Formats: sequence, structure tokens, C-alpha cells
Amino acid sequence: VQLQASGGGLVQAGDSLRLSCAASERVANNYYMAWFRQSPGKERLFVSAIAWSDSTPYYGNAVKGRFTISREAAKNTVYLQMNGLKPEDTAVYYCAVGMIDPSNGYYDMYYWGKGTLVTVSS
Repeated sequence: VQLQASGGGLVQAGDSLRLSCAASERVANNYYMAWFRQSPGKERLFVSAIAWSDSTPYYGNAVKGRFTISREAAKNTVYLQMNGLKPEDTAVYYCAVGMIDPSNGYYDMYYWGKGTLVTVSS
């Protein structure tokens, strides 16, 4: 499966962006599509995920209430609507497909996209 992320850019604090990630083939129902982000010099962190079977969303604590994940199954595409962006949201955002268990921080992602850069200026 190939993943193509898009939608990143340079915005000001408080602005919004919507990221998209399209998979090259159908995502299996027992998988999750997820977003992670990595800031310079820091580890890659979980942002959000959606269960492909029933669209149940999951969010990291840093983005709860500001970001919304959704999917369009017919297009094998996941979206991340990011509102109220903050400078600390600046990172390369990666989409991925795999298995997760957010309750215990378990992530086993089988496929990764190349990432899209989001820069939030203050």
C-alpha cells in the first residue's frame, strides 16, 4: 500500500488546515489509518487515528478538541482537519496504516507515507 499525504503549508497561529492521505488500494477493515507528527530533533508522536471498520476516532492529548479525523472509504482517503493551530503543531505529518491500541500506546504501522510539512507561525 502506498500512501500520499498532502495539504501541509505555512499558516499563522489560530488558522486551520486540512491534511489528506490517499491510499493506493483498499484499506482492510481491521486496520487503522493514522497520523503521526515529528518535529525537528524530536521523536515521532501519535496524533490521531481512525478505525477503518467503523470510523471510531482516536486523538492524542495534544490535539483533542482541535483536530478532527475522518475518512472517505470510497476513495481510500483519510482527512485531518486541524483547527486552532499553534506554533507547537509545527511538524512533518505522516500518515500510516496498521494496527493500534491507543489505550496502551501500542502502534504497529505497516505502511507509511512520506509526510507533509505543517509550519505554524506565531
